[in-house]
Amino acid sequence: MKRKAFQAAFPHTIPIAVGFLFLGMSYGFLMRSKGFSVFYPMLISFFIFAGSMEFVTVDLLLSAFHPGHAFFLALMVNARHLFYGISMLGKYKNVGWKKLYLIYGMCDESFTVNCSVTPPPEVDRGWFMFFVTLLNQAYWVGGATLGALLGYVVRFDTKGIEFVMTALFVVMFLNQWEETKNHRSALTGLGCSILCLMVFGSGRFILPAMALIILCFFIGKKKEVGEKERGL
Repeated sequence: MKRKAFQAAFPHTIPIAVGFLFLGMSYGFLMRSKGFSVFYPMLISFFIFAGSMEFVTVDLLLSAFHPGHAFFLALMVNARHLFYGISMLGKYKNVGWKKLYLIYGMCDESFTVNCSVTPPPEVDRGWFMFFVTLLNQAYWVGGATLGALLGYVVRFDTKGIEFVMTALFVVMFLNQWEETKNHRSALTGLGCSILCLMVFGSGRFILPAMALIILCFFIGKKKEVGEKERGL
């Protein structure tokens, strides 16, 4: 059962492995360039396992310690996981002890695969999601560790390397734009984000933007349901 689940999950993680190894190595290089030993990116990537927050953590570790600021910054950067978790409540039912790891190890890419891919009938869904999550985390931790190790022997200017996470999200947005004909969701997210950025500033716009996006989707869905009911 486990072998079949692993064999079913592995192909879906190959494209993620390419991106994670590159991004993880970039993070490892960045940490090493700031003077941290290899153990920092290795352990941080394992325990935090949130790519964008890990890049932010570099500056947090180098600045004065403000726990309140660190907490709310982490909340804003990873607030999207609140909505990921809500949407996965049904899929995580009846998977036993694996549910704890699935919650802990959820990332954007694992969420995408586990949410959209239906495993073959002979494959246990819980083990399939478990191996998707485990493999993706292994790619990230391995990439970060390898990047830090290479940082001992390879020297180059790392200025701007933290931009790789922003570039990744831009590519994901463009890919979704090309694959769908209805761009209402993308435009809603973009418009709400720009509006909140203008109102709240770059340091505080994430949570208001996500709340506004959810509100717009809720109103749009309610309007759509009302129109269907009147049509009937």
